[in-house]
Amino acid sequence: MSTPLVGQAVDRVDGRLKVTGAATYAAEFSINNLVHGVAVLSTVTKGHINTINTTLTKKAPGVIDVLTYKNAMQLHFPQGSDPGQGKFAEKDLLPLQSDRIFYDGQFVAVVIAETLEQAQHGASLLQISYDKQEPQFDLHKNMDKAYKPAKGLGGSEVQVKRGDAEQAMQSAAVKVEATYSTPVYHHNAMEPHATIATWEGDKLMVYDATQSVAGSQGLLSQFLSMPKEKVRVISYYIGGGFGSKGFQWPNTVVAAMAAKLVNRPVKLALTRQQVFTTGGRRSQTIQNVALGADASGKLTAIKHASTVETSFVEEFVETAGVATSMLYACPNVDVSHSLVRLNKGTPCPMRAPGEAPGTVSLEIAMDELAYKLNMDPVQLRLINYTDIEPQKNKPFSLKNLKACYQQGADAIGWSSRNPQPRSMREGKYLVGYGMATATYPANRSKSSAKAILYADGHAEFMCATQDIGTGTYTIMTQLAAETLNLPVDKVKVKLGDSDFPQGANSGGSQVTASVGPAIRAAAIGALGKVIEIAIADKSSPLYKHPKENVILKDGKLVLINDNSRGESYTEILGRNNKPQVEAQATTNVSTRETQEANPASGNGGDASQKESEQNPAVQLDQAVDRKKYSFHSFGAHFVKVLVDPELGKVYIDKVVGVMDIGKVMNQKTATNQIMGGQIFAIGMALMEGSEYDPNRGRIVTHDLANYLVPVHGDMGDFTVKFIDQPDTIISPIGSRGIGEIGITGMAAAVVNAVYHATGIRVRDLPVSPEKLLAGLPA
Repeated sequence: MSTPLVGQAVDRVDGRLKVTGAATYAAEFSINNLVHGVAVLSTVTKGHINTINTTLTKKAPGVIDVLTYKNAMQLHFPQGSDPGQGKFAEKDLLPLQSDRIFYDGQFVAVVIAETLEQAQHGASLLQISYDKQEPQFDLHKNMDKAYKPAKGLGGSEVQVKRGDAEQAMQSAAVKVEATYSTPVYHHNAMEPHATIATWEGDKLMVYDATQSVAGSQGLLSQFLSMPKEKVRVISYYIGGGFGSKGFQWPNTVVAAMAAKLVNRPVKLALTRQQVFTTGGRRSQTIQNVALGADASGKLTAIKHASTVETSFVEEFVETAGVATSMLYACPNVDVSHSLVRLNKGTPCPMRAPGEAPGTVSLEIAMDELAYKLNMDPVQLRLINYTDIEPQKNKPFSLKNLKACYQQGADAIGWSSRNPQPRSMREGKYLVGYGMATATYPANRSKSSAKAILYADGHAEFMCATQDIGTGTYTIMTQLAAETLNLPVDKVKVKLGDSDFPQGANSGGSQVTASVGPAIRAAAIGALGKVIEIAIADKSSPLYKHPKENVILKDGKLVLINDNSRGESYTEILGRNNKPQVEAQATTNVSTRETQEANPASGNGGDASQKESEQNPAVQLDQAVDRKKYSFHSFGAHFVKVLVDPELGKVYIDKVVGVMDIGKVMNQKTATNQIMGGQIFAIGMALMEGSEYDPNRGRIVTHDLANYLVPVHGDMGDFTVKFIDQPDTIISPIGSRGIGEIGITGMAAAVVNAVYHATGIRVRDLPVSPEKLLAGLPA
């Protein structure tokens, strides 16, 4: 097998399981003696529980018990889990521990019954009365209560200044200033949150829909004050998460509490409606952006002030200005964030948290500045291009954004458009073109993996990361198979089990860049052990040859200077009565990258340059001082829209995205991810937004009949291109994350295209027909 596997459009290895229904999701495990729990949520927005009358519920057929704050086991506040792992969504509100109500849809009880239908019926009979209090739930009406948070998620900076933006703005030759707003968005992953919990003595087994099996394990052990080793979390398949399953929500630990209460396994699966209040959301944002430039278009000042909402039980900052401080060259920048606490469920990360809503305002403002300068929007971005991350004053590890602009513009026919707004038509439709820049951090974190190479020629790999639907199983299989020179069908990758070596959580677009090097290092470690066996075996043609002179070629271990002398894994292991060899590797990314395992050493150390040249799949981590670089991915979106002037309806006609994300591991899954992000952003731009009752603060659009998301009929033609140049500074596999960059900038590109088509600048998303009709001629 000499053809490289990495980079090819390999079909998903789990595809057949999924389309045939054989892939087992969290709520689908068959557990003996299983009972069902149904969550009962608060119907008031703020107050206290006055009474809970369980009499009728407990008399209902099949009902076993009712879990409330009155009989729930005591929980303990988590002190945080390992860096980069899971986080509980409501640190100041442990579930079912008090009578206080902070938001509509808060957990107040769980009815447990023999069947789901019996639990649902029992829940309908539960009688709860409340002492209501006056809530605050409207961001606009509570702006006077805003405060400045010190830090964002993970300790990120949320108040950033360089130079004197105020003074530079006053003296700028050309200025643009406007307020942009985005509504509350909900994730609406295909699979709602679900958990099965079962106790075996003092050990807890949890089947959970989570983006971090290791993080969930750590949190549960802290909630329940038990050793982490006695908690096991399984999440083999996840039906999407988009960040909502990155935080742990009450359903997970409540399922464990319910199972302990009735001493039987309990399944607790949230309904679609329940996920809208107790499964996370993206914060509403109000963003004021001011750009100052000289007459040539060179930015001299940027001010980006964001006011966002959080809950009363957690401080979460939607860092809308995070990209503003680094995307363009500008000496004077002021980025600030303010928080308003509201009686709503806690917001949480949602695909590109911060960058997704933040690039809406920044990239629309850049478009407005281009029109004010009478300049091509692409040219304006080129004038302000930088290869140095301006806030940190560090070079980017790899940046090909100029090529993204050029290829995207060529693909959509940018130069042939008439740049004047409302100047182009196709039949009755107004035609518009828009573009925007995409960016997202390139993250990598510590991960471990285990490899087992069997004498029959197949291999298994294990890592406690998870595949949330992005294709991780497939990519890791490709990487392992290429490293070992095995066919794909001879490699089995196992994920989604906290008992495996700990891997990265599925957030921050980090799994491939984090887990990939660990998988590869484990493979090389196992291969090194086979080499050690061979060179100690008198019957082997490799006997007594130095380890560094043995390389892998065409499925065999051969001598570097005589490829005719060698043999396969199966021959070496079989002859030496070794059914298998194992190796485990940890890639601990720190300030200075450490070199990883290689076949010559078996468990780590340096490899010769000659070996690396002979085995391009076995490149080592460079000894790079990561403090010298800034790591980001980049891209460009170009959009063509058609607007019906009679209906105000926007149609997506054509989308082109060109991405610089390092090495593309799989053309098919990478294209899927970028298209998915673009479609996500089209929803942001044109239709999505959660509505709340203005009198009571209760969500009213809590299903997919009323919360509108894009469907196939809303989409036009998509073209996705990649620069596909490895970034070997961030990792030896050269890949950067791809799950989130596709959404960044895309909503702005759509809005900019609508402006070009209509001459109407909408700054309050979504761009609804009503907003366009108000400005279109009768």
